[in-house]
Amino acid sequence: MFHRIGNAAFKKSLDNILALCEALDNPQHKFKSIHIAGTNGKGSSSNMLAAILQCSAYKTGLYTSPHLKDFTERIRINGHQIPKDEVVTFVETHKDLFERVQPSFFEMTVAMAFDYFAREKVDIAVIEVGLGGRLDSTNIIIPEVSLITNISLDHQSLLGNDLPTIAAEKAGIIKHNVPVVISQTQPETTEVFLHKALQENAPIIFADQQLEVICTDSSFEDRTFDVYKGSHVFLSDLKVGLAGSYQEHNLPGVLEVVEELKRKGFDIPENSLRFALENVRELTGFKGRWQVLSQNPLIICDTGHNEAGLKEVLAQLERAGAPKVHFVFGAVNDKDITKILKLLPPEYSYYFCQPNIPRALPVEELTKLASEAGLRGNAFSTVMEAVNAAKAAAKENELIFIGGSTFVVAEVEDL
Repeated sequence: MFHRIGNAAFKKSLDNILALCEALDNPQHKFKSIHIAGTNGKGSSSNMLAAILQCSAYKTGLYTSPHLKDFTERIRINGHQIPKDEVVTFVETHKDLFERVQPSFFEMTVAMAFDYFAREKVDIAVIEVGLGGRLDSTNIIIPEVSLITNISLDHQSLLGNDLPTIAAEKAGIIKHNVPVVISQTQPETTEVFLHKALQENAPIIFADQQLEVICTDSSFEDRTFDVYKGSHVFLSDLKVGLAGSYQEHNLPGVLEVVEELKRKGFDIPENSLRFALENVRELTGFKGRWQVLSQNPLIICDTGHNEAGLKEVLAQLERAGAPKVHFVFGAVNDKDITKILKLLPPEYSYYFCQPNIPRALPVEELTKLASEAGLRGNAFSTVMEAVNAAKAAAKENELIFIGGSTFVVAEVEDL
């Protein structure tokens, strides 16, 4: 299981997923889909699009990874997680197939999602790439439209050490004659996407060149935008129930995908779109993105874990203006953590911890590296010990932030 174990669990081939789906009568071809890749923003974009489609009266599947609390979070229809007995039955029924094919955890899960969506006859499914794109197990669908969000450095040992190389892996989801939307124009990646789109005869839209998004109001719970198309107002006072300045990068891509779906005959009324974006967390069960857990002191968690994601988080924390920030921080062991530690402000109080997974960076090692980067804090053997210590130390007007890894956030009890 890649998310727990790391690189050893990653399969660089589509052979297994093709074999699984062939045995399941190719469920991936029995429903319409949207395919979403990217380094940061694909989770938020996937949930926004799923909310919009289900509010527009489409039976909507949503496949995302990793889960935070429960495996069934990965596979949903109209916001409802796959029932546990469906998971059990699927594994029992196809045990011989799994023993023959020897799929990875992720390959088995993707096959399960596709089979469930096909049997439940969803109108459309939003499918989030697990890792990369070209060789990701989800990359056997022919979607209505593909979406590629921000490209940043992450999983370099698997995807490459620079943005153009990583972008080429993400561009692997661009299919022949299938329109692709790029959320955010980035100089290092533009040519990669244009070249692949030309190869595949795929219409390509750089969403932020079509739509300008201006934040007019923000809180810890949501943000409000005016959206312009050229000099004309496209949507005014559009409220998005996801906080975080990075939603400004995600929103143009989401809205352009909606426009593409409309061109293909989908009926997506503006009032449905507005309601969906404002209530996305409640509609899809989306957790862990700039999520406020309590007030006085303000406790916030976010799953951002690479350089680009953490830079956005730190900018948000600075805007919060709290007199002191208590930062509960843990990491995984297969990333160069030194660059990330150098980003973190030395004036914060740190509570270093170790999530309960094989891939966790030992807290002793994390504390040593942090100290070398000029950060001061104490070490705790579990996430909740660190959280409770931060709660005990923080005054009412101060802020506690929990992050550094998806797996740190996953262990927070009141998530």
